[in-house]
Amino acid sequence: MRGSSPSTAGEPSPARSPARVQPRPGSRARQDPSAVGIEPQPGSSPEPQRPRASGEPGAPSAGDWAPVQGGGGCRAARAWAAAAMKFPGSVLVSLVLFMSETVAALCLSAGYHDTGNRMWQTLTLLFALVPCALVQLSLVFIHRDVSRDRPLVLLLHLLQLGPLVRCVEALYIYFHAGRVEDPYVSITKKRQLPKDGHSEEVEKEVGQTEGKLLTHRSAFSRVSVIQAFLGSAPQLTLQLYISVLQQEVTVARSVFMVLSLLSIVYGALRCNILAIKIKYDDYNVRVKPAAYLCIFMWRSFEIATRVTVLVLFGSVLKIWVFVVVLLNFLGFFLYPWILFWLSKSPFPENIEKELSRLGTTIVLCLLTFLYAGINMFCWSAAQVELSDPDLISKSQNWYRMTVYYIVRLMENAFLLLMWYIYRTDFYLYVCAPMLFLQLLIGYCMGIFFMLVFYQFCHPCKKLFSSSVTEALLSCFKILYLICQHQKSSLLTGKVVIKSPEKTDEARGSSKTIDSQNRNIHQSVSSNA
Repeated sequence: MRGSSPSTAGEPSPARSPARVQPRPGSRARQDPSAVGIEPQPGSSPEPQRPRASGEPGAPSAGDWAPVQGGGGCRAARAWAAAAMKFPGSVLVSLVLFMSETVAALCLSAGYHDTGNRMWQTLTLLFALVPCALVQLSLVFIHRDVSRDRPLVLLLHLLQLGPLVRCVEALYIYFHAGRVEDPYVSITKKRQLPKDGHSEEVEKEVGQTEGKLLTHRSAFSRVSVIQAFLGSAPQLTLQLYISVLQQEVTVARSVFMVLSLLSIVYGALRCNILAIKIKYDDYNVRVKPAAYLCIFMWRSFEIATRVTVLVLFGSVLKIWVFVVVLLNFLGFFLYPWILFWLSKSPFPENIEKELSRLGTTIVLCLLTFLYAGINMFCWSAAQVELSDPDLISKSQNWYRMTVYYIVRLMENAFLLLMWYIYRTDFYLYVCAPMLFLQLLIGYCMGIFFMLVFYQFCHPCKKLFSSSVTEALLSCFKILYLICQHQKSSLLTGKVVIKSPEKTDEARGSSKTIDSQNRNIHQSVSSNA
């Protein structure tokens, strides 16, 4: 989630301390062939390169090259490198969701203006323009446009056209890849996921063109997260709240709410993928379609039920919902700072060299602001840790996740109970107990798909020190031991309280027995 460097996405990029950066043999930037391990034959010139076929020995990755004869190999290498690049579909999806949601928000705010609802118009514009401005700043910051002196691009960002320009650039780079050979390449090293306890390290060449495309993908992944939780989530909550108050769902509002929900779920999905690639940056991670499906179902149930619970609670207790939102937001905003203060780590200075201490503090505050916005509606897969150089925790903390979902489930149940108690006449036509159970079951369904993802579909589940089931069993064992300890302490307290009474009774009974024995002895002696 760190916006200063696209390398934090866990994708191979020339900006991430490559193993070595060298000119590509056969390019304009000539070099000694022995520098890349190719022995030139006497009287011959450096030979052009072609990629090895996937079936040949010694061809573990797409970036492995071997010398061939003739000039046609260079053109074949360029065509092969262009075909190896992935189409920037995530960039296009992010742009479509961003543009469609912005246009829908403007149209809906114009409709509120026509009907005289100035407050709804202001809030709708606020939740649309503030994340839009943050998106422009993020793109400028990630691409370092200020230091590169690009006034036209900066002007387009001021006109809120930055995502459109970036998408056009990414498509242009993709469709023109291979026409001109990259003079320099960076070689990144990635480890394969372990099989039978063994993990191989593979080298891959990343040209400048592919590096630029990866930077665009990384930037739009972060943009999707920002737009989802600082724009779409508040918008969805607001529009659903307006629909409940007005007891009407218009076509424009329903379309806008569907777009907002899709944007939130897509942003949460991108957040999960970013977190996986950041945590397991040393490995070549491939996410399968089943994992995408589990994440989509998990986030859909979790976010939809959370938004519905907040809207229902706010419709009957209008002031208290602000207290709930404020406490949640401040708690998650201050939590990373409290951990950073307790760790006594030095202040992060490696975010950007050009930034001052004040600028670094602003960037960190924006990062924790986004972190709080994510945790307001769902579990943030990327846990902020300000003491870490990448600002993201690399460990998989099952206990923190368990505590979050237990507390969130209890909070949702409490808010629904308050809504059920103080519900108005509007809900007379709604089966309140059934809606209560449906929302709780929906949230539990989200937790179920989350467990399925981490247990069966996570791409790096082989690297887990413990599985989800083992973590849950250990959590339940800890809770069981705590309950047993409390019971044992209560029982010992009762025994301590009752023991003096028993000793008194024993002393009294022994005294009566002794007196009876004396009487018998006296009677026997008198008879004698």
